[in-house]
Formats: sequence, C-alpha cells, structure tokens
Amino acid sequence: MAIIKPGDIVVRKSYGGDIYFKVLEVKNGTCTLKGMDVRLLADSPLDDLEVKGAEEIFMHRHETIKLNLSCLRRIRSFRSLNRVKYEDLRYRAGKDTVDFFDVPGRVLHLDGDEEYLNKCLENYMQLNVPVEGFHIPESEQPKVVQKLIREYRPDILVLTGHDAVVKGIKDFTDLNSYRHSKYFVEAVKKARELNNDLDDLIIFAGACQSHYEEILRAGANFASAPQRVLIHAFDPVFIVEKIAYTPINETISIKDIIQQTITGDDGVGGVQTRGKYRLGYPKSPY
Repeated sequence: MAIIKPGDIVVRKSYGGDIYFKVLEVKNGTCTLKGMDVRLLADSPLDDLEVKGAEEIFMHRHETIKLNLSCLRRIRSFRSLNRVKYEDLRYRAGKDTVDFFDVPGRVLHLDGDEEYLNKCLENYMQLNVPVEGFHIPESEQPKVVQKLIREYRPDILVLTGHDAVVKGIKDFTDLNSYRHSKYFVEAVKKARELNNDLDDLIIFAGACQSHYEEILRAGANFASAPQRVLIHAFDPVFIVEKIAYTPINETISIKDIIQQTITGDDGVGGVQTRGKYRLGYPKSPY
C-alpha cells in the first residue's frame, strides 16, 4: 500500500471512489479529508483510501471544469433573458440605453476554506458580481460577522465552509449531529441582530449535509442541505448571482434559482426573496 501523506488526492474504496478528496492530516491510522469539489470534511482509515495518479486527477479536474462552465453558460443565458427586461425598463423611461448603468447587489462572502474562497472569487469576477471575500474558519464566523457587515454593508451575505453529519449519527434534527452547522446558525443569528429584514440583507449559509431547517429558522434566506446531501463548492455563487441580478421590484423564483445550481433542490433550498439589482442614471463618462 502506498504511503499516504498530507496533500495527496485520494478516494474512499468503501464508497466506490465517488468523491475525490485532498488529505489534510494523517494521525493514528486515520486521515482527515477535504472534498476537492464538494464542501465536505470526512475522516477515513488509511486502509480504505486509494491514492489517485496524475492522469486520473487531470481527467477529474477536466470534467469538473466542464460542469462549471455548463453552469456559467446557463447563468449567462438567464441573464440575457433578464437583459431584455432591463432594456425594456430603460426604453419605457424614455432615455437612451447608454445613459443607464447596472448596480448589482454587493456580496460579503466568509468561507472556512481559503482554496474554495479563491475559486468562488474567480467565479464572482467572471459573473461581474461585486464581492468582498474573507477566509474565516467556520467556528470564528459568528465572532466577526457583525464587524464585517458594519464595515462593508453588503446586500448579500454568504457563510460557507465545510460541514458533515457526524459518523454514526441517526438524529438529523439535533444540531450537535453536525460538524459545523451550529456555527452557521450562530453566525446567521448574529447577522440578523443587525438587520432582520430578509429582503434588505439576504443570507445564504451552509455547506455539505448542513442542518438546513435550523439555518433557515435562524434567519437565512437560502441554506443547505434539505436532503443532507453534498453540495458543490460553487453552488452558493450561482445562487448569489441570480439574487444580485434580479431587479429589486421582483421576487426571485425559488425553483429557477435552485435549477441554476449544480446540486439542485436536494442540496439547496430557501424562501421567497426579492432581488438586489438596480438601474442607475445617468451614466458618468468617467
């Protein structure tokens, strides 16, 4: 058996090699693993792991990129349809379209995983969503969220990282059955102490297998995971883009916004929410 060390890419044989993980730590015959594409933390005995070679890792990443690009194309298609509505608003305003400018919702994203945060920031940039992002461990998010909200005054708050149902647990209603859900719940409550209006400050919170119902009860607009499944690293970004570019006078279609994600409605859900997009006028020549 190959010697497994931190940084190796592995799969779990007992799960049929369904998820690619990066090894974070090896201790006493057990590895701590982080999903490469899903927001999952897991523990595994060494003898259940298979190290993947460079060619297999390349092919896996290639398929992941294809999936991500497919979602980005779908989002741009949605935005093109919305653009027709925006142009109609401009036309009815009686002004030349060049006089108007876009004001999408502003995002504050706290992520427990620095690597995933950087990938999300790249996607926000591609989608022209204004964002401030910070690598904050899940346990620290409740401690800093109010300070960052006061400083950056976001329209949309995203609280993500890693999570999982504790192995062997069968009571999915108990918050203590989850690795990090209690921190997401606490952070949402702290945010709502500052702003309790669900249409003024829109919140997405959660990760893989998170306690969906408790996060929503705490005050989130959108959360994971209704069926306690794994969610893709970029699902929060795709939901946020829809919120940021839906006009403020429109209620977001929950079904449409969930269909834009990679995971779908098993992994993400929420409540009726208004968009955060505004038209600005006039457009400055500078």
